[in-house]
Amino acid sequence: MKIKNLKTNRITNPLGFDLGKPRLSYVAYDTSAKKQTAAQIQVSLNEYFSNIVFDSGKSEKIDSLAFELPIDLEPCTRYFWRVTVWGDNGDVATSDPAWFETAKLSEPWDAKWITPDLDKEVHPVLSKDFTLTKGIASARAYVCGLGLYEMEINGKKAGDEYLTPLFNAYDKWIQYQTYDITALLTSGPNSLEVSLGNGLYKGRFGFEGGQTEVYGDQFALLCEIVIKHTDGTVTIIHSDDSWKARKSHILFSGIYDGEIYDANLDDGASYGVKDIELGYDRLKARLSLPVVVKEELKPIEVIITPAGETVLDMGQNMVGWVQFKTNAPKGTEIVLQYAELLQDGNFYQDNLRTAKAEHRYISNGEEAIVRPHFTYYGFRYVKVSGWNGDVNKDDFTGYVLYSDMDQTGSIETSNPLVNRLFLNALWGQKGNFLDVPTDCPQRDERMGWTGDAQVFSGTASFNMDTYAFFSKYGYDLAQEQSSLGGMVPMVVPMTTVKGGGSSAWGEAATVIPWTAYLHFGDKAILEQQFDSMKGWVDFIKRADEASGGKRLWTTGFHFGDWLALDGDDPSSPMGGTETAFISSAYYSYSSMLVAKAARVLGKDEIAQEYEKLSNEVRAAIQAEYITSTGRLALSTQTAYVVALFMDLVPEEHKNRIANDLREKLKKDKNHLKTGFVGTPYLCRVLSETGNNDIAYTLLLNKDYPSWLYAVTMGATTIWERWNSVLPDGKISGTDMNSLNHYAYGSIAEWMYRNVAGINPVEDQPGFRSVRLTPQPDYRLKYTKASLDSAVGLYESQWELMEDGQLSFKFVIPFNATASVELPDAKLENVLLNGSSLKAAEVTAGQQGEKVHVDINSGTWEFLYTPEVEYIKYISTQLAVSELISNDEVKSILTETVPQVAALPQDMIAKLGHQSLRELSHMPFLPISNEALDELDHQLKKIKVIVS
Repeated sequence: MKIKNLKTNRITNPLGFDLGKPRLSYVAYDTSAKKQTAAQIQVSLNEYFSNIVFDSGKSEKIDSLAFELPIDLEPCTRYFWRVTVWGDNGDVATSDPAWFETAKLSEPWDAKWITPDLDKEVHPVLSKDFTLTKGIASARAYVCGLGLYEMEINGKKAGDEYLTPLFNAYDKWIQYQTYDITALLTSGPNSLEVSLGNGLYKGRFGFEGGQTEVYGDQFALLCEIVIKHTDGTVTIIHSDDSWKARKSHILFSGIYDGEIYDANLDDGASYGVKDIELGYDRLKARLSLPVVVKEELKPIEVIITPAGETVLDMGQNMVGWVQFKTNAPKGTEIVLQYAELLQDGNFYQDNLRTAKAEHRYISNGEEAIVRPHFTYYGFRYVKVSGWNGDVNKDDFTGYVLYSDMDQTGSIETSNPLVNRLFLNALWGQKGNFLDVPTDCPQRDERMGWTGDAQVFSGTASFNMDTYAFFSKYGYDLAQEQSSLGGMVPMVVPMTTVKGGGSSAWGEAATVIPWTAYLHFGDKAILEQQFDSMKGWVDFIKRADEASGGKRLWTTGFHFGDWLALDGDDPSSPMGGTETAFISSAYYSYSSMLVAKAARVLGKDEIAQEYEKLSNEVRAAIQAEYITSTGRLALSTQTAYVVALFMDLVPEEHKNRIANDLREKLKKDKNHLKTGFVGTPYLCRVLSETGNNDIAYTLLLNKDYPSWLYAVTMGATTIWERWNSVLPDGKISGTDMNSLNHYAYGSIAEWMYRNVAGINPVEDQPGFRSVRLTPQPDYRLKYTKASLDSAVGLYESQWELMEDGQLSFKFVIPFNATASVELPDAKLENVLLNGSSLKAAEVTAGQQGEKVHVDINSGTWEFLYTPEVEYIKYISTQLAVSELISNDEVKSILTETVPQVAALPQDMIAKLGHQSLRELSHMPFLPISNEALDELDHQLKKIKVIVS
């Protein structure tokens, strides 16, 4: 047995975080044991565990998902901890030590807020020289710089993170960071420098040109360094009016516009600093994960465009910056401009709106490695100007920047386009999970839109360990709510966008914390966010009661099914589904989530109250929108999907609504028309209501509108619009058109849950138990998924064999269980690990058309011939477009029914989704049933070609 993934509050070795009551988690693996029988957690003030401050003893009650440490924490203290685990087979293992270190907690600050005695537009470097005469045992720096800062000690950068103190509602709270600077100090003279940039705090931000000084109008620094010497004494260096300032080499910095750096700038002058009254009330130890360089990419090509521009192609739409090496002559200005796509082969930035997205570097003639400091870019292409000589791609490196989260999930299928789609969703998350879940990372926006975060939160939490990331975002959201009567803003932090209260967007308050709890099994996030969750529903309830108390939400502004394709007004982005229906549906849904959270937290009376409210809203929706025979009053894809997903349909009418959804899609030529509300649930609802085949059709469509349309157009991230780029390569518009906008990447959650079948269970969250319900389709030969969950590594694989058998392989981690559903199976025909399932020592049974098996830790392989033939053969029941695309079939059609083979392309585009048997009754294509039967006889042994 081995133990890994020791985390505190889901963070590995957190330094200087606000931890509250620390919650410790771990994963045991590499053992033949099935269950944990006991565990022991020890906490010490040293890594040798000779100074133990807590010992749980051997206990059967310790949960690997979250053990709350029952000790009072001391400030500025590093605690080491380890866990010993006992398995049910006698295995025992003790982990290597992990640690967490507290911040200042309630300790008062010696440091003062200071600002340079310079014009507020001049970027400063604040400095302090000091000499240490004693040996250094340890040293910590507690720092906050506004807007953004980087600290150097003796010429070396402190820490490996960027864009500190990151992005939050500075008017509500301000984070400070803690650095271990022991290795950077010397016994002797030391030089400390802190550079400051504008950032969100002070720089330009917002729509239509934005505004500056959103949160503050002056640069500011708070810095306190605590040095413990080997003789036991302590030296404290802190910011005050003895510090000095100089003008930075950075002439300008902005989140949207980039950075200008003049390496020649040095007026030799030293300037004073002065106190600035920012106080300490808003100061809080950090919650934000560090934003770090997670990957490096080299350009794949240097392009000389038709316009004569030199452009680097990174091969991937990414977020961060390009670092380069240069020894250009003194005075040379090198300019890097960033963009997402080319147009007519030329560099193009119009979809960035007013964002300049550039980096200007003026050389001093010395060799230098150059990067920006207080900005970042969303880009695939980089235009290089002013370069001395030919541009060599080896001189440039792309640094991929995002919050320091572990990737936990992956999916691979037999279809390379689907694999690219999954990667696009993953890269969309990488690019937009940069401290806040932004909508886009490149244009003059980059805001923490609540709706985008909500709809993607499930996919995000399969892909990565998002618990700490969403905990910080939830804290920020709750801070904004506190002054808005429970209303959730459109964006968090609210910055310059002051509106809010829209359904689906406001559901970030309820959906995200519940998703984090479901995926990671730690109820602390529900405790932290419960007032926020309840506050949002109470806001809706007040709106309902103010409009008559009908248990429908019919007032206020709502985005609706944003960017759906079924609206009557082409100029409106709000879709064709009635907003009152969407908002009322979320009213019911969020009320139930509050009830569930309350029940987890032991708040039974509140749970009953909000469950009752949810049921009342559901009843009102049924009375308003569903007839006594089960007809839904709204005939849009999203309306059907929302009604089914949010459990708004009476049980006796669910089949009808599911069939009506299928018919609606058929009328829409089996293409989606959904927007931000309907898309996340569309394929999930289809697969879970007997329409799995349509879900796969939607996934595999390659023409507009579809997910794979963007992939076939070369997309490497998810687009904001279904047609962000037109078939001719032209961008479809510049007003609101991001090529890195992750919301539609929520299809990946369906891939995890339904294609691979990995589903968390509410009453055993954190994947302590899962439902394994894979739903294969003949159009994929195989699917392989892995999830390094909070309890350990799951794998789910299926393959459709050449002989028509279905093969499944599942890996279940230690101390976990799974409930498997094998589709279209007969118990007596299923083999488990090569032997009859009926004879195996597992709980198994027939449940309708499925075989149900309960399994625990280990590797499990199932093989059987399904009762339904999964390998599809060509027949007249297939779509005409599919028949004609097969050369062998087209040859047969030309001989037997030449009128079909001769159908013009425009007619195939219009009607080709229908089967040949359906079209045979059309006046322009009369074919007798006898002729169709004969045709089927000729076609029946030709296999459908799949990826």
